[in-house]
Amino acid sequence: DVGEKTMTESGAGALAGLRVLDLTGHRAQLCARILGDMGADVIKIEPPAGDDARRIGPFLDDLPHRDRSLFFWFYNLNKRSLTLDLKHSRGTDIFLQLVRSADVVVESFAPGTLDQLGLGWDVLHRENPALVLCSIAPFGQTGPYRDFIADDTVLTALGGMLYVNGFPNHAPVRPLGLQAYHSSAYFGAIAVMIALLARDRTAEGQWIDLSMQEATAAAVEHVAGGYFERNEAEPRRGTLHWSRFFRVGKCRDGYIMHCTLGDWTSLIEWVKSDGKAADLDAPDYQQPMYRYLMAEHVFEVLDDWVKDYPRDELLERAQLLRQPYATVRPPEALFEDEQLIERGYFVEVEHRELGRKFRYPGAPYLFNGTPWRVTRRPPLVGEHTGEILHDELAMAPEAIAVLAAEGVI
Repeated sequence: DVGEKTMTESGAGALAGLRVLDLTGHRAQLCARILGDMGADVIKIEPPAGDDARRIGPFLDDLPHRDRSLFFWFYNLNKRSLTLDLKHSRGTDIFLQLVRSADVVVESFAPGTLDQLGLGWDVLHRENPALVLCSIAPFGQTGPYRDFIADDTVLTALGGMLYVNGFPNHAPVRPLGLQAYHSSAYFGAIAVMIALLARDRTAEGQWIDLSMQEATAAAVEHVAGGYFERNEAEPRRGTLHWSRFFRVGKCRDGYIMHCTLGDWTSLIEWVKSDGKAADLDAPDYQQPMYRYLMAEHVFEVLDDWVKDYPRDELLERAQLLRQPYATVRPPEALFEDEQLIERGYFVEVEHRELGRKFRYPGAPYLFNGTPWRVTRRPPLVGEHTGEILHDELAMAPEAIAVLAAEGVI
């Protein structure tokens, strides 16, 4: 029962009682994890050799192994693993048996792959009319880009995210992390839950066709608005926020985020007391719209003011004056963040087979009645195959052994 015990507080999740079959590759695995984090029983169905994400580093202790990928661990927390060769007829038969009692299937194959496997929407819907199928593909299931291949960089470029990232008159900068993949995963999880709500009224499932490029475009908060409202492409602004009221400045020992929407009088009196206010105490700057129009100049003055300040001293005084300032820190500093510590954000997850515990990022949201929780650590390859086939599909041990010998599981 390695890793099977609840590792945080008890209590059913919001999606408890739902079963999700996860057929996604590394680009879309967060979607099913989000559903699992909310209590759904997520079965990760992967090839007998293991999912592609298991071969992506970094690896625990720098020792490459399919059960030591930290990348895989993050995206597959709260899931069970069933190995299954869907290209084998027995594999598709077993999958269809699972479909009959499932609520959701999430997949990220190239468009048309499920049909080629004999597992297209018509087949799945016939087997289980209440099933929700979420297909996540770079450009959706139809259209001229349907068969194009795209990674996160291409998706951020074609979704408008890359173009606005960077400094004026310089080349665009790739967004940090896998933001296109993550945006798609969240939109996918939201769409699945909406489809489940609709099913409560109609008893009918739905096929969700999710374009990752479209999801990425929808996640860039100001780009679509600028295009549809003003027919303009948003420019690159460096660290100046598109609202023009926030910008990052460099202190003596780090970075601070300025904000000109707080108590302007208090802020300028402070800057004046340091002899650095320049012309910002002029009456016109009392008006937020004037500060909006003069944003570049305002922040140049404020940057000159903070350049010799210790970052944490500046933040402490800003907060005492109720100024909405914030520090910019490296990711590793989050482990020492007082607010995150107080909220118990990071969660220790036990990997019994390794005899160790590891800190994982916690809940991206707070539900009072159905809290986020860890129910199981990421699965080893095929860890739950025997359990699922024997206990849930009533297969005899001899039959399971034959499947293993034939390479089906």
